[in-house]
Amino acid sequence: MAHWKRSLMSRNADSSSSAIKQLELMDPLLQHPTRLGACVLLAGVDALSFTRLRELLNETDGNLGAQLRKLEDDGYVTINKTFENRRPVTWYYLSPAGAKALKRHLSAIDALHRSIREK
Repeated sequence: MAHWKRSLMSRNADSSSSAIKQLELMDPLLQHPTRLGACVLLAGVDALSFTRLRELLNETDGNLGAQLRKLEDDGYVTINKTFENRRPVTWYYLSPAGAKALKRHLSAIDALHRSIREK
C-alpha cells in the first residue's frame, strides 16, 4: 500500500477515534433540546422563572415541567418557590453540578465540531 494511503487511513482512524471519544463525553441528559436550552439560558443569569423559561423555549407547561424535573432529579438545577402578588412563582437556578456538566457537554460538542472541520 502506498505511504500516502496508509497515512490517510491512519489520520481517518485517528479522527474517528477522536470523534467517538467526544461523543462519549457528551452528556445524555443534555442532548434533549429543551434541557440543553434551559441550562444554557440559566447559565447566563442568576435565575429564571418557569414562565420565562416557557416563553423563551416556546414549550408547553407539561413538556417544560417534565424536562425541568429530569434536570432537577439529576441535580443540574435547583428551584425556589415564592409568591409574588399572591401568585406562586417557581424560580430555577443552574446548580454547580449543572454548570460543570454543561461546560463539559459544550466542550465535547466544540471538540467534535473542530475534528469535523479538520477533515
